[in-house]
Amino acid sequence: MPKFVDRQGRTKYRFTFGPWNIHEGADPFGPPVRKSFKFDQKIKMLKDLGFDGMQFHDDDAVPDLDGKSPAQIEKAAKAMKRKLDNAGIVAEFVAPRLWETPRGIDGSYTSNSAADRRYALERSKKAIDIARLIGTRDIVLWLAREGTYVREAKNAIEAYRKQVDAINQLLDYDKGIRILIEPKPNEPMDHAYVPTMGHAVAISYMTIDPSRVGANMESAHSILAGLDPSDEMAFALSVGKLWSVHLNDQNGPKFDQDRAFGMVNLRRAYNQVRVLELGGYGRDGNMVGLDVKAMRPQKKAVSTKHLAHSREMFLWLLDKVRTIDTKAESALIAARDYEALDRLVMRHLMTGSLPNKV
Repeated sequence: MPKFVDRQGRTKYRFTFGPWNIHEGADPFGPPVRKSFKFDQKIKMLKDLGFDGMQFHDDDAVPDLDGKSPAQIEKAAKAMKRKLDNAGIVAEFVAPRLWETPRGIDGSYTSNSAADRRYALERSKKAIDIARLIGTRDIVLWLAREGTYVREAKNAIEAYRKQVDAINQLLDYDKGIRILIEPKPNEPMDHAYVPTMGHAVAISYMTIDPSRVGANMESAHSILAGLDPSDEMAFALSVGKLWSVHLNDQNGPKFDQDRAFGMVNLRRAYNQVRVLELGGYGRDGNMVGLDVKAMRPQKKAVSTKHLAHSREMFLWLLDKVRTIDTKAESALIAARDYEALDRLVMRHLMTGSLPNKV
């Protein structure tokens, strides 16, 4: 029996979040409103909340990364691995943080500055080294500033080629890694070059090793693009490219809100869980990431409820996916009675008991 399947042959889902998800409440319009937790406290919180792994930016694992020598990076990464091992948790992925440095101000792999493009590649290679040292082969590329504020500022055709070239160099640097592209249509850039799952999957097939390039879907990013997250996941699952998910919720196509999963649109959340279950997601070890933020008014003492509630909501909805009357569902589909199917799903979501333990 596969490791991540229970005795009934069902997926045993594992959950992750990043240290940035226990945050200080700052937003573009206001400063922090909560004091920080120390990283070691966050590791303990992660385990206490029932999560299995942690997501990392490169400088979450190795702070002040740009100012460290290779030997110092290795020492810090090995120390982080010991912390994870001692806590009984794993690293899901490492993502190079290329968007907060002035050297990424015009994009990273697509910058008009050759020197800045070289920096982005070297920083990404450091992220790969860190990932291997803390025990993961997965590198997430959120191409945050790969785009333009003014379309005429770049040749978009060449920009796509530059991104593919950068990914190829990373694949060649370490033959054991996987690259996971995380699409987003806008914010912080006005015009992003990889706005949807279709773009991410297409780029994967343009690389030197498509078998090692897949995607990470974030619910809010899909909603910002005017798409349904479950459809984006379904497309990636259909071609075997969905290797991570960042589940959250979003109140319309506004700014990236990272609301707790399922708290804005319950049926949209249900369909995300449903498509993961239908696609057998997680049976090979891929994990369910929850990229959510506490609301700004929350006090420090209760600033992890958004994480607990998101995991809880996923498991509640998973129970709904697994307990729907499939015979009735199939009969209504066969009869093409979609009005009744609509009602069946909503009644199922609105009635019945929830599992006692999650």
